[in-house]
Amino acid sequence: MAGDDIVVLGRLADPYGMQGWLRLYPFGDDPLAWGKMPAWWVGKEGGPWRACGLKGLKAHAEGLVVMLDGVADRTAAEAMKGFLVGAPRAALPETVEDEFYWADLVGLQVINTVGERLGKVVGLIETGANSVLRVVGDEGTERLLPFVSAVVLAVEQDAGVICVEWGSDW
Repeated sequence: MAGDDIVVLGRLADPYGMQGWLRLYPFGDDPLAWGKMPAWWVGKEGGPWRACGLKGLKAHAEGLVVMLDGVADRTAAEAMKGFLVGAPRAALPETVEDEFYWADLVGLQVINTVGERLGKVVGLIETGANSVLRVVGDEGTERLLPFVSAVVLAVEQDAGVICVEWGSDW
């Protein structure tokens, strides 16, 4: 499947235990709901994606662990470390108002309340407290803007713009 059809949902991390479980770092608010998807897609950044059945998904301690078809032991799990987890957009639930998939924000222009263009969203960072927009200006300046209501005033996907309360000199 082509990479542009896939929405990245998270990243596989360290193995957990000896039976093939992996820690999962989600890039979303409700990763346990992903257990309802018929298949997960896994792949490296920029590489091909492949469908993978889900054998288990559960909350553990302060995170999540997952078991995938074909990952039978710790050695196989170690080989999956760093793989991205995604799903075709058609398999994902619709978002509600003021809810967005990260993939929908990447590429949007960021403009502040005085009309200054700060750049484009090139990625997001999950900090635990909130997500952070990585915005890069035409001149190469990178800004990290918290994705919180005090900063992000409006996301206009159809117009390709995010309006923010953020100075160009901050």
